[in-house]
Amino acid sequence: MVKFYDARSEAELARVEAVLKQGGVEYFVTGRAKEDVSGEIEVAEEDLPRAEELLLKTK
Repeated sequence: MVKFYDARSEAELARVEAVLKQGGVEYFVTGRAKEDVSGEIEVAEEDLPRAEELLLKTK
């Protein structure tokens, strides 16, 4: 797994998660804490180009 995205808010995290789910990219969220609603999204290294492509299409 490699770092893909560092969300700054719960809304941003949800948006990126939805894009990855819809695109069929498996991911893992790390760094979540109760006082900090942001999270770091990791994807498999082989899925990184597809994840980047999906995210760029939604911006």
